[in-house]
Amino acid sequence: MRIDVVSLFPEFVATCAGFGVVGRAQERGLLALHGWNPRDHAEGNYRRVDDRPFGGGPGMVMLIEPLRATLAAARAADPQPAHVVYLSPQGRPLTQARVRALADLPRLILLCGRYEGVDERLLAAEVDEELSIGDYVLSGGELPAAVLIDAVTRLRDGVLNDADSAAQDSFEPDPALGGALLLDCPHYTRPPQHALGDVPEVLLGGNHAEIARWRRTQALGRTWERRPDLLDEAALSPADRRLLDAYRASRDDDGRAGD
Repeated sequence: MRIDVVSLFPEFVATCAGFGVVGRAQERGLLALHGWNPRDHAEGNYRRVDDRPFGGGPGMVMLIEPLRATLAAARAADPQPAHVVYLSPQGRPLTQARVRALADLPRLILLCGRYEGVDERLLAAEVDEELSIGDYVLSGGELPAAVLIDAVTRLRDGVLNDADSAAQDSFEPDPALGGALLLDCPHYTRPPQHALGDVPEVLLGGNHAEIARWRRTQALGRTWERRPDLLDEAALSPADRRLLDAYRASRDDDGRAGD
């Protein structure tokens, strides 16, 4: 997969993408990441990329022509068609489902805004979609771009050492729930006993059926506690309903959670 990033600070994104899963994907040739700075395509001695907004008001707006020229150069660098994403707090929320769809594409171009944003005419003419990583405002699109790169890269074939790892993540669709989403269950590792608590006995017994049942119960219960809105869309089977009811009863008995 090739991802091109249009940013005033392409080195920032490259640095974020140089570690962990994304860094290894680049080392193994599974991801090609390229940065493009609009200042390299700006005219004049000052390489200006922004100007005051029409109508007045604070801040600056990124100019059309430097961005348009940069996008054209990025597109021309590879014959594969590129899907252009503008990272913006006004965009659609980035979900795991959208990440999966983007991960199937051969190529992305990510446009990172700065200041008050980008001239709307450029967005209308050159951008395929706007995406947001949350209902808050950052100084620019570089951090959201790094988030998107990480989320997309880990779903590409061969990137993760265990292909089942991504399939078991939170927000992956659960076929047993008609494609609805669950949060992941808790995880533990060595040592089995610790001052902070012991690992649940069921995970130490080697009974795979009981372990699967425990993990399913915990995933249902954790989703009910933390993201009940996800269960509103879930078609719970009678078996899952019994597991969830048992979890809720256990939490009521402990006095830690209730309806």
